[in-house]
Amino acid sequence: MNKVPLLNLTRQFETISEEVNAAVLQVLGSGGYIGGPAVSNFEQQFAAYTGTSECIGCNSGTDALFLALRALEIGPGDEVIAPPFTFFATAEVISAVGATPVFVDIDANTFNLDLNLIEAAITEKTRAIIPVHLFGQPVDMTRLMAIAEAHNLAVIEDCAQATGAEWAGKKVGSIGHIGCFSFYPTKNLGAAGDGGAITTNDPAIAANIRMLKEHGSRARYYHEAIGMNSRLDAVQAVVLQIKLRFLDTWNQQRQQIAERYQQLLSRIPHIVPPQEIGGGRSVWNQYTIRLVNSPDAPSHLSREPGALRDWVRNELQSRGVGSIVYYPLPLHLQSVYRDLGYQPGQLPVSEQMCHEVLSLPMFPELSAEEQDQVIYSLKDCLATAVESQS
Repeated sequence: MNKVPLLNLTRQFETISEEVNAAVLQVLGSGGYIGGPAVSNFEQQFAAYTGTSECIGCNSGTDALFLALRALEIGPGDEVIAPPFTFFATAEVISAVGATPVFVDIDANTFNLDLNLIEAAITEKTRAIIPVHLFGQPVDMTRLMAIAEAHNLAVIEDCAQATGAEWAGKKVGSIGHIGCFSFYPTKNLGAAGDGGAITTNDPAIAANIRMLKEHGSRARYYHEAIGMNSRLDAVQAVVLQIKLRFLDTWNQQRQQIAERYQQLLSRIPHIVPPQEIGGGRSVWNQYTIRLVNSPDAPSHLSREPGALRDWVRNELQSRGVGSIVYYPLPLHLQSVYRDLGYQPGQLPVSEQMCHEVLSLPMFPELSAEEQDQVIYSLKDCLATAVESQS
C-alpha cells in the first residue's frame, strides 16, 4: 500500500502554480511588499465573499482575535466565555489583553459550545463570547446571538478553521459583531505562510482595528494607543486572491469526501462519525471521528481513557495512514491555567472528547483510492484488536 498523508499542500499548489508564481514575481518586482493594492484588493474581495462591509488583513488568526478584543476595549476585570476544546490561541488572546477566560463545555455531537450552558456562565463581568466554528462546523449563531443580545454581550466569531462555512445561509464571520480568520497554510483558505483577517459590519470597530494594527496610529508617527505591528504582506495577499477564487470548489470537494467517509464509517464498531449541524454547512477543515469503548471492546484497550484511540492511531501509522489528535488536553486543564481553579471532571464532555477524537486525512485532493485505504486500515486494525483479545 502507498502512504496516505494527513494533508498534502503541494497537490493544490500544482493546480495553480503558474498563476501564483507569476503573481508573486510581479509583487517582488514591484518593490511594494507591505500594504498597497495587493492587500487592499484582497480585503475588498474577502469582505464581499463573507458578506461583510469591512475586512482588515493582519499577520495571523491569533492577531485577529487579539485585535478584536482590543478594539472592544476588553481587558483587566472582564470575562470572556470560550470553549475549552479548541486551539490554545482562542483563550490565549483573552489572557493577553488581561481579561479572564471562562470555559463552557461543548456539545459531543458538534464539538462546539454547548449553548444550553452559556447563560449559567454569564456574570456581571462578562463582556463577550468567542464561539469557535471548530473543524469547519458552524455554531448555531441564531441562538447564540439571541443569548448575546439578551445580555448585551459582544460576539467574536473564531472562524480560523471555517472559512466559507455557513449558518442559515450566511457566511461565518458575518453574523457576530466581529469575525476572525486564519490563513495558516493548512486552513481551507491557506496562504504560503502566516496570515489572518478580521471582518465586521461596524465601521467604528474596523477603524479602531486598523489603528491598533498599525502601532496605534491613524496618521504616520502620531500614536493614540499602544498598538502592535500586524500586517498581511503583499505576497500573501496575492496568493490568497488567487486561492479565494477556488475556495468554494475546494470546499465542495471536502464536502464530498466527508459524505463518503460518513457512508463508509457509519457501521464500523467503536467509530462515531462527526455530525453536520442542521441549518449549517460545514467546510470540513478536519474530519474528526470519535473512537469509543463499548461492552465488546477489548479489555486491554478500555482500561485507560484514550487507550483505544491511541492504539488505533499507532496502528494506522504502521499502515502508512496519517492521523492526528485535535486536541489531547482541554484548555481548562492546561498548566498555564491552573490558577483559574478548574478541576478534572468539571467540564466532562471536553475531557472525554480529548480521549476519543482522531482526525483522519482530509484535503480536497484526497483520492477515492486513498480514502478506501484509510477505511480499510481502520477496519483492519479494529478487527486485529478484537482478535488479539480472543
